[in-house]
Amino acid sequence: MRFDFADLLLDVLERRASDLHITAGSHPMVRVRGRLTPMDEYPVLDATETREIVYAILNNDQRQRLETDWQLDFAYAIPGRARFRVNAYFQRGALGAAFRLIPAQITPIDDLGLPPVVHEMCNKPRGIVLVTGPTGSGKSTTLAAMVDEINATREEHILTIEDPIEFLHGHRKCMVNQREVGADAHSFAAGLKAALREDPDVILVGEMRDLETISTALTAAETGHLVFATLHTQSAPSTIDRVIDVFPAHQQQQIRVQLSIALQGVITQTLIPTADGAGRAVACEILVPTAAVRNLIREGKTHQIPSSMQTGSTVGMQTMDAALAALVRAGKITQRVAETRSSTPDELRRILGAATLGGGVNYGAAA
Repeated sequence: MRFDFADLLLDVLERRASDLHITAGSHPMVRVRGRLTPMDEYPVLDATETREIVYAILNNDQRQRLETDWQLDFAYAIPGRARFRVNAYFQRGALGAAFRLIPAQITPIDDLGLPPVVHEMCNKPRGIVLVTGPTGSGKSTTLAAMVDEINATREEHILTIEDPIEFLHGHRKCMVNQREVGADAHSFAAGLKAALREDPDVILVGEMRDLETISTALTAAETGHLVFATLHTQSAPSTIDRVIDVFPAHQQQQIRVQLSIALQGVITQTLIPTADGAGRAVACEILVPTAAVRNLIREGKTHQIPSSMQTGSTVGMQTMDAALAALVRAGKITQRVAETRSSTPDELRRILGAATLGGGVNYGAAA
C-alpha cells in the first residue's frame, strides 16, 4: 500500500465530504456538497490495492459473506473520530467500496433546518412515521435527530434495527438497544418480528424493503408502538402508494384502512446545494394525517392528498414546492437550483411570483 488508509479517511473528514469511493483504475473520489471530485494527491488504485483496503477492515466472517454474496454492508469506525457506513462490492472482478460518513455528533432537529412539526411527531405515543427521499437525502441524519430527542425527553425503551448500525445512541433518559442485520438479526423482518417481544416503546426500522417488514411495522404501530421507518420515495402521496402497492390486490383495502389509522406523519426530504456553495440545505415535504387525509387514504384517493397539503399549513403540512420557495425567499438556495428539484416548476414559479437569488446553510453529511 502506497499510503495509510486511516489518513485517507481522516482527510475525508477534514474535507467535510459525505462519501468516499475507492475503485480500481481511479484516484480515491470524494463527494463534497453533492459533487464527486478526485483526490489527486493519492495514487490511482489498482485491483490489488482496493482488495487490500477492503480486506484490511473486515473480520473473517465479513470476508466470507463478501465472497459468498459479492457485496457487503457494514460499519467501520475510527475510534473517537468518525464512523462510516460501507458497501463493498465486486465490479469487473475487482473490489470497490463506497464509504458514507456518519458524523460523530447527532445534530438537533432545529439545527438541521427541519420544520417545527417534526418535534410533534417525536411526541406521538404510537403509530408510524415515515422518513423518505432519494439516497443521500439525509434520512438517516433526520431519524437520528428524532431518536435523540426521544432519548432526551421520554423514559422508554428504544429499539433500532439497522443495516448497518449508523449513528450510535447512548442511554440517556431512555434505554437504547441497536441491532444490526447480519450481526444481531438475520433480516429486518426477523428483527422486527422479534422486537414485538422485547418490550420496546419506540422502534426504528432502517428500511422497509419487503412485504413482511412493512406488514409487521404496521402491526407494531397498531399495537401501541411508535415506529420510525424509511422508504426511497419522492413524495408523500407516492409513499402512501408504495406501502399499499407492496401487498396483493385482495389485501390492499385492508392495508389502506390500517395505514389510515396508524400513520402519524410522512417527511419527504431532499438536500440542495446552497447559493453560497458552503453546504446543503434540506427541503421537506410534510404530510400530517388530518381526518381528511386519513379519509383519502382509506378511500384510495391519494391523488387528492396534495390539495389537502396545500391548505394544511396551519397543522404543519407543506408541499415540496412550498418548502423550496421558502428556501429561495430566505436566500438559502437559488431559484434556478430549486426549479431543478421541483416536480412541478410552474407551480414553484407561481408560489414565488418572481425570480429570487440568495445565501446558504449547512446540513449533516450522512444520509
